Amino acid sequence: MKALVTGGAGFIGSHVADRLLERGYHVRVVDSLQPRVHPKGKPPWVRPEIEFIHGDVRDKEVMRRAMEGVEIISHQAAYQDYMPDFSTFISTNATSTALILELVVEMKLDLRKLTVASSQAVYGEGRYLSPVIGEFEATARPLAQLEAADWEMKCPKSGRSCENLLLEERMQNPNNAYALSKLFEEMTALRLGKLHGIPATALRYSITQGPRQSLYNNYSGVCRIFCLRLLHDEPPIIYEDGLQRRDYVHIDDVVEANMIALFDDRTNYEQYNVGSGRATTVCEFAQKLIEVMGKDIEPRIPGEFRVGDNRHSVSSIEKLKALGWAPRRSLEDIFRDYIAWIEGFGDLGEYFREADRLMREAGSVRAAKAGACSGASGEGKTQDATRS
Repeated sequence: MKALVTGGAGFIGSHVADRLLERGYHVRVVDSLQPRVHPKGKPPWVRPEIEFIHGDVRDKEVMRRAMEGVEIISHQAAYQDYMPDFSTFISTNATSTALILELVVEMKLDLRKLTVASSQAVYGEGRYLSPVIGEFEATARPLAQLEAADWEMKCPKSGRSCENLLLEERMQNPNNAYALSKLFEEMTALRLGKLHGIPATALRYSITQGPRQSLYNNYSGVCRIFCLRLLHDEPPIIYEDGLQRRDYVHIDDVVEANMIALFDDRTNYEQYNVGSGRATTVCEFAQKLIEVMGKDIEPRIPGEFRVGDNRHSVSSIEKLKALGWAPRRSLEDIFRDYIAWIEGFGDLGEYFREADRLMREAGSVRAAKAGACSGASGEGKTQDATRS
C-alpha cells in the first residue's frame, strides 16, 4: 500500500506521514523545502523509511513520479504567509490541487481518497448577530476603523458592536489571498473529484499548534512567536486589544481527523471543520502560556494590527464529531508539548525579529493612529482582557 503526503516535511504533513507509516503504508513525500519554512533543508523528523522527493507540487513531472502507484493522497502542501505575493497563494494551493486531479485522470489511478488541507480562513469574518438586523455575513473591517483602534465588528445598519457566531461548514466568505486560495482548493477537490469519481475530502483547520511547527516563517503562529519571545525574556506582543477570540487545536487531534478523512467513506465529497470547540482570547492564550513557562513577564498591547486578520474565528466541530472524532488535548497540552519540543530542538534564535521586520516592511503590520488607542499598551488592560 502506497501513500503520498505532499508537504510531508512540514508541520502537519510530517505528522500525517508518521501516522501512515504506523498503519503499514509505504509513504512517499513531496516537499519543496521552501527556504522561509526550512532554511536548513530537510528537517531531522523526516524518517529514513520515507521515500522523499524534493520538488514542487506545481511541477507536473515531479507529481507524476510522486503519484505512481499510490492508493491515497494527503495534500498538505501549502503556501501560507503574510507577504503580498498573491499569485503564489493561488498557484501553490489551488492549481496544485487541480494538477493532482488531472494526473489521477491521466494516469488512470485507482485512488481510494484524496484529502486536502483547507483552512478556517475561508470563512473570512464569518457571520455575526445584530439585535437590529439579525444574522448577517460580515465583510472585512475598514482600514479606517482599525486605524482608529476600533476593533469589534459593527452592525451595518446601526453601527453597534455585534456577537460573532460559530463558523459552520455551509459558510464561506474569504477576504485575503490565502483564504481565497484555500476555498478554490477545496472546491476544486470536491467538485472535480465528484465529477470524475475521485473520492475527496477537505479539512478546514483551525489554528493548529504543536511540535515541528516552523520556527522561521511569518505564518507559523502565536505559540511559536510567544514562546520564542518568552524564552528570550521578552514580552509577547499582542495585536489589536487581545480580546479577539480564536480556536487552537493540538496537532495530534488534527492527525486523528486526517485519518478519519482518509479512511471513512462517509467523508467523501464533504468539508469538515477541525478545531478545539473552545474560544480563547489572545490575552488568555498569552497569560496561560506565561503561567506554564513560569515567567514573570506581562504581555504588551501596543495598539497595532495585522492587515487581513479576522476579529473572531471559532469553528463549530459538530459535523466531524458526528463521525466519532473529538478533540482530546487541551491548551495546556499544546503548550507543554511545544515547549518540550522547542527546548529539545536546540535552535532558539530570535527568528521572531526577522519575521516581524518582513511583515512591517510589507505593510502587513500597522499601528493605530496616535491617540486612538490610549492605554492600549498598559499591563492593566491586559489583565482586564484575560478576565473577560
